[in-house]
Amino acid sequence: MPLTGFLLKPMKIIDDLLAVARSDSRDYPVGEVLIGLHWTAVHSRYLGLAATQAGESCCFAEDIRGAGCLHEKSAYELAEYLRSSRPLEASVGMAALNSFLPVDEQNVVELNARDLIIQKSQGRRVALVGHFQFTDEIRRIAAQLWVLELAPSSGDLPAADAPQYLPQADVIGITAATLLNGTFENLAPLFPAQALVVMLGPTTPLSTLLFDYGVDVLAGARVTEPDVILHSVGQGSPLHRPKGLQRVTLARPHSPLLK
Repeated sequence: MPLTGFLLKPMKIIDDLLAVARSDSRDYPVGEVLIGLHWTAVHSRYLGLAATQAGESCCFAEDIRGAGCLHEKSAYELAEYLRSSRPLEASVGMAALNSFLPVDEQNVVELNARDLIIQKSQGRRVALVGHFQFTDEIRRIAAQLWVLELAPSSGDLPAADAPQYLPQADVIGITAATLLNGTFENLAPLFPAQALVVMLGPTTPLSTLLFDYGVDVLAGARVTEPDVILHSVGQGSPLHRPKGLQRVTLARPHSPLLK
């Protein structure tokens, strides 16, 4: 369905993810759409989450298309918002996609992605695209750490330097927000074949399609108590260790460094 009036970001990965989601012949009604301070939630088949991408301040922000009536759309209609270049609309789109995206249960593994990255970073060259809670721990044990950020702070490198550093990395941790801000497709060709690439966070779509783009481990989340998480999202929780959120990891078979 065309999104009349939407500002579109051309990303093949988004087209591919939407095609995978659409392969499920059912569409799902939406029961709730909630845009919190840190997280956006859409409840359809499951409760899907995505990081809330802030755009302009309230005084200069444009209204989300259909705001106030988003819950009247289907999950797939909302997932099409992923094509929008407006940050909040993209957040709604990813949360909607995660609310009904089928998961390949055969590839689900019991694996703590944070622990995996720390373990594999010992003495190796590490690149983190985005800040993670364990960044300082990685800095203490890695032979080299590069932190790439769109808005770099002290000790960070600008995201534009990715072509210089990602091809050198043995381990790469990447935030799923790169799918929302349109940078993922510029980064994926830079992943070296021998590197272990891990995408982290509840925004991560649990689709093995991302293995085709060079990602080895998808560390996302599944909501087990929707009411609890909806309250947490609405009350500004960062969802660091919430009740009702189960970490789910998919791993590409035969990934380098994964053994």
